[in-house]
Amino acid sequence: MPKAKGKSRRQKYSYNLNRKRLYRSARRRAAPRIACSHIRHAWDPTKSVAQNLAEMGLAEDPNKAVPIPRKKGWGTLEVLLASLPCFMVSVLCLEMEYEASLPEKKSNTLSRDLIDYVRYMIQNHGENYKVCTGCPRRVGGPFPAKELESSTE
Repeated sequence: MPKAKGKSRRQKYSYNLNRKRLYRSARRRAAPRIACSHIRHAWDPTKSVAQNLAEMGLAEDPNKAVPIPRKKGWGTLEVLLASLPCFMVSVLCLEMEYEASLPEKKSNTLSRDLIDYVRYMIQNHGENYKVCTGCPRRVGGPFPAKELESSTE
């Protein structure tokens, strides 16, 4: 299949592009997005990964943070804890610890409007699911009686 005629010619230099901004935005898009918002806001792009994590009080390498005791003299816990490098507990660690201790929102329940609909049906019709299917206040189309019965349990 032949090539398009105009594609093989030399591209002209565009003077009205901000190449510095294009380079920066390309670098920003190429960098991975940090999922944790606390770490993302505390991150300094001018510093290295090791420096950033050390300032935040996080360990870069878990093997260096908590080494495996290979020597025979490391039997007690006090000796092991004394040999570990101490990390500074930063504000970032305290914020993350507080956020982790918050109770989780339960997301395994039904939607609010469906709960209200089922409550209305039980108040007006009780356990008679055949009458519920013919009710004019149906939400989201006709429900079979068996489906209504299973959603009330």
